[in-house]
Amino acid sequence: MTDDTHTIRSGRLGATVKAQGAEMCSLRHEDGTEFVWQAGPAWPRHAPLLFPIVGRLANDELRHRGKTYRLTQHGFARDNRFVWAERGDSRCVLVLEDSEATRALYPFAFRLTATYALDDRGLDLTLTVTNTGKETLPASLGGHPAFNWPLQAGVTKESYALTFAQAEPSPIRRVEGGLMRVAAEPSPVQGAVLPLSESLFVDDAVIFDQINSTAVRYASRDGGGPWLAMSWRGFRELGVWSKTSGAPFLCIEPWRGYASPMGFEGEFVDKPGLMHIAPGAEEQLLFRIEAGAS
Repeated sequence: MTDDTHTIRSGRLGATVKAQGAEMCSLRHEDGTEFVWQAGPAWPRHAPLLFPIVGRLANDELRHRGKTYRLTQHGFARDNRFVWAERGDSRCVLVLEDSEATRALYPFAFRLTATYALDDRGLDLTLTVTNTGKETLPASLGGHPAFNWPLQAGVTKESYALTFAQAEPSPIRRVEGGLMRVAAEPSPVQGAVLPLSESLFVDDAVIFDQINSTAVRYASRDGGGPWLAMSWRGFRELGVWSKTSGAPFLCIEPWRGYASPMGFEGEFVDKPGLMHIAPGAEEQLLFRIEAGAS
């Protein structure tokens, strides 16, 4: 155990979390299967937290009460060091609070708490946003975990699929220049199954802003080998993303919020998709990752 990382264990699973960004950098089965992308050259992150925005603002500008602040894509939580509040055998808690540096980018008071708890079947990540200020806190929050794709050597990427808990016929959204396109597109999901291929991401992320499901399973379509399942509570959107350059990772991203729609340049508090948290109140969101190596 160091000040930089902490590893928790339960049953057949172990997870390692970094203080930098409160980012999970490993989820490993006792048989040696690593589920989390190990931040290779294709993309230098593992599973960043997206706060206080998800996606981009137009021109990277946040407007509030006559002032303009520069806030870049996905916000600043992923680039800040959190403070350890608890470090146990199967649970750890990290906290980020506003500071002079954050208020120069985002003029609001907040506390973001990330609680990782591991049990014999999987990992829970509970994210709590508390408004510690005197005005309404407008914010978005998202997970951005990247998993190895494929999960097993010698298996093709195209043999994998995402299987949702429910059918997903609603149109999807795409981004252009980091901003949400106004027009929706037909869903690539076939019933409840989204076949995976690099070509799916030629036009960037697949964004489900009208998703029915609160759970999805990521596995080879033949049912063999390592598998992973995610479920979520409090998140309203889901992003699925990879690169088309042969990068061997797949991001499955529960979101509460999304990039600014193309053409929106209004006050930040009026941006679609935000949480609006009253002074002294909090919002708690959770996602769970279960993983097996059968």
